Amino acid sequence: MILRILGEGRYEVPDADLPAIEQLDAQLVDAMERGDKATFSVTLAGLIGEVRRTAKLLSPEDLRTSELAVPHEGSTLAEVRALLTQET
Repeated sequence: MILRILGEGRYEVPDADLPAIEQLDAQLVDAMERGDKATFSVTLAGLIGEVRRTAKLLSPEDLRTSELAVPHEGSTLAEVRALLTQET
């Protein structure tokens, strides 16, 4: 899977590491839906850390499409909500 960390770059996540990434992503969405700022921040940091630890950073020349986008490190719950509600 190709995953993008906004403002940082795209990573190729090995299939073996997808379950951990998907679980953290689900926890992040849950924290956002509940409005739990503390859990959101901790989970976002954990998700980004897991991606950096297990995935390969892709070169900018690699044009494969990202399947998942993760907010940038340090994003707040309010920032992510605003980003998700912007009209395209």
